[in-house]
Amino acid sequence: MADVRLRFAPSPTGPLHIGGIRTALYNYLYAKQKGGKFILRLEDTDQKRYVEGAPQYIKDALEWSGIHFDEGPGIGGDYGPYIQSERSDLYKKYTQELLDRGHAYYAFDTGAELDQMRKNEEATGNQGAKYNYLTRSKMKNSLSLSTEETQAYLDKGESVTVRLLIPRDENILIEDGVRGQVTFHSDQLDDKVIMKADGLPTYHLANIVDDHHMKISHVIRGEEWLSSTAHHLLMYRFLEWEAPNYAHLPLILKPTGKGKLSKRDGAKFGFPVFPLSWIGDSEEESFIGFKEAGFLPEALVNFMALLGWSPGNDEEVFSMEALQSLFSIKKIVKSGARFDFDKLKWFNQQYIIKMNNDKLADLIKPSLGEVGLTADDGFLSAFAGLMKERVEKVGDFIPEGRFFFTRPDSYDSKMVKKKYREENNLAFQSIISIIRSKPADLQTDVKSFITDNEYKFGQILPILRISITGSMKGPDLFETIALIGHDECAERIELFLEAAPEILVEN
Repeated sequence: MADVRLRFAPSPTGPLHIGGIRTALYNYLYAKQKGGKFILRLEDTDQKRYVEGAPQYIKDALEWSGIHFDEGPGIGGDYGPYIQSERSDLYKKYTQELLDRGHAYYAFDTGAELDQMRKNEEATGNQGAKYNYLTRSKMKNSLSLSTEETQAYLDKGESVTVRLLIPRDENILIEDGVRGQVTFHSDQLDDKVIMKADGLPTYHLANIVDDHHMKISHVIRGEEWLSSTAHHLLMYRFLEWEAPNYAHLPLILKPTGKGKLSKRDGAKFGFPVFPLSWIGDSEEESFIGFKEAGFLPEALVNFMALLGWSPGNDEEVFSMEALQSLFSIKKIVKSGARFDFDKLKWFNQQYIIKMNNDKLADLIKPSLGEVGLTADDGFLSAFAGLMKERVEKVGDFIPEGRFFFTRPDSYDSKMVKKKYREENNLAFQSIISIIRSKPADLQTDVKSFITDNEYKFGQILPILRISITGSMKGPDLFETIALIGHDECAERIELFLEAAPEILVEN
């Protein structure tokens, strides 16, 4: 396979889980590193689970994440259509070919009959019974029925499925890019349905037909598909096609390290598990996304890249271009990767710090309007520059720095009682005068006044900060004054001095 072509093939059954973003990312990185193509294919053959709006959500989520596909729904390509429900004739063709070659057979069992078979088998000690070489002769299928009986069921057209005929007593070897050689014995496999009663293929058939026709060279997907790969390799062999190279990714684990991170874990652990927000039919089916929670796509991608892969050194912060250069399937680990939300917040903070202030201002502006505040672009850019080393998420800017836009409506009473002394009021009045004079170097003038008059910095500066911001939190005091405005800050100090006596007697 000369051309490197990888695909991401999600099912549009709801919003795209963050694990899907990692799978897409690894496929994208490898394709770009090798000068190949990255393809998006929507596997919508399970129409019962199809969710309206999910295809667009998937595309939007990839776009926001910076994972751009070269071929796929909406942009086309040489191997389309890229939506499986539009490729039905192709699946029917190869289903018939597998039937004609004796590698598949018709099955007519109802759901109730399948359930009864499992109960009967379990009663005889065959726990976890499968539809396979042990049970197929006991069921209604074209292997156990006569030609006439088979045709009668086909003519009737009820509960007609096609199953893959798994050969007996074979070792099926998978050369996996992550796990090395993995072997499955064919007697452990079930005769999977490859064509459903509704005339649509299952994942197993559609997947290999599409990968073959789209000339996919490498398949990087979650480890839950490893056991199915044995079935897929058999179908490649039966159809005399060359199989792609496989690599199966480790699970993304809950923060506790126990169990796979699920879509329900967001509410449980208090963080998103989807890239973008999703509005479902109920509150339980609606989820906030990383974007809306204040995370930058570059930070999320950087963090996700390191959930299961390592460059082999101590570096952690990588641009998308750097990841493309460094990525290696051989360095993907086998064990599950724990989702560390605190680490993600750290990554997000690093990217916020590095971001241009004007771009940050554009991101902050919507949340400013949501709380009824306004500011011009220049002020907002300067504000972003002062605050960005003090926040972890874009959504933290306004709550943490609200005092830049409006006067504090309360003060840190505990710190006021500890630091404020009425006898220092004359000092504060003098500092108000200094601030109103708008000197070229306010910090030097205020600190010189404190020193010259034998006050202590610890008596004066904390109270100045509290009177202007309401608390001890915030960026450099004098840079804060310069941005808020000298006259405004002088008035805030005066208002604090009026309120201080009542604060001192509060319980």
